[in-house]
Amino acid sequence: MIVRIMGEGQWMLADSHLVELNTLDDELLREMESGDEEGFRRTLSGLLDAVRRIGEPLPDDALEPSELILPAPDATLDEVREMLSDDGLIPG
Repeated sequence: MIVRIMGEGQWMLADSHLVELNTLDDELLREMESGDEEGFRRTLSGLLDAVRRIGEPLPDDALEPSELILPAPDATLDEVREMLSDDGLIPG
């Protein structure tokens, strides 16, 4: 699966990593719903770090369709709320 972090680029990740990413996504959703800005910042950073750690970066000139689009590291709580579906940022 190809994941884009807005403003940074794309990473190729094995589908087997969805469980780890979904755990962080669920936590992020809970923090957003409760208005926990500090927790939101921490978990968003952790989610993006996980993608960078477990994924293989695609070359800058590659423009593949992204299956997941994640917010930039400096995205606000309101900006991320606009990106959410009922399942959070990551379906499933």
